[in-house]
Amino acid sequence: MSAQKIDWFGCPLVEVNAKVQSGSPVLRGTRLPVDAIVDNFDYGVSVAEISRQFGVSPGDVEAILTYANGHRIAHPA
Repeated sequence: MSAQKIDWFGCPLVEVNAKVQSGSPVLRGTRLPVDAIVDNFDYGVSVAEISRQFGVSPGDVEAILTYANGHRIAHPA
């Protein structure tokens, strides 16, 4: 698993609601944790397969991955 966290605060495709997935960041309008998208991609799953597996558009998957790539924060040692 990745040793980095992602700052989702400024991503318009992501929402955080304490009543949805215990407040984990999710793809807006879904219950899909965005970390599931990133983790699957990091493990080698293709954008097309992630899209198919979770029932979201490839464009949303790519947008989440692009945002995540530019907003990773290293965990303190």
